[in-house]
Amino acid sequence: MPTPTTGLRALKKQQTRENISNQATRLFLERGFDNVTIADVAAAAQVAKMTVTNYFPRKEDLALDMHDVFVQQLATTVREREPGESALGALRRAYLTAVAAHDPVIGFSGPQFARMIADSPALVARLREFHDDREKALAAALTEATGAVPDDITPRVAAIQLAGVHRLLFEETMRRTLDGQHNDDIAQAITRDAGIAFDALAPALAGYAIRR
Repeated sequence: MPTPTTGLRALKKQQTRENISNQATRLFLERGFDNVTIADVAAAAQVAKMTVTNYFPRKEDLALDMHDVFVQQLATTVREREPGESALGALRRAYLTAVAAHDPVIGFSGPQFARMIADSPALVARLREFHDDREKALAAALTEATGAVPDDITPRVAAIQLAGVHRLLFEETMRRTLDGQHNDDIAQAITRDAGIAFDALAPALAGYAIRR
């Protein structure tokens, strides 16, 4: 069990990480991502430059401080699906819940943050890596869920389709955000689009990876 000392140390690290992330986000929104240096972030957070890079080895991750949650989101949903529920059914249910909550992880980031990303080629490229990593994590979860052998490409085919729909919906949410649409209007439109997208996958995947 953790001792009070280790608990306090972990809390201090978490607070330091959050402070760095918050200060970085503030600066990026004020000046633009490409116009802020690691040294600027360190000065604003009142820590050493090395401390910033210890917590965030890549500058892009200071702005996109959600890598683990984003990458594991679909895989976690599949692993936690209900008995009798397919991977497609679980992902559809979880996605619509996230839309109703205006979840930032699926693209409800607000216009200022969305513009910051869109204006930075480095952030656009890093976000593309997030999507690629998420697809791979989903493929691994589907392989585990179905007991597929290593050379069976079926889980990867399914992951490409399922993650591809989520990527498309994310991009559409960002596009509408950049167009200045209100979150409630975006949610209504994205709910409709999600229905179209998930319905299109149903003929192939409605019976795939059903939890016994």
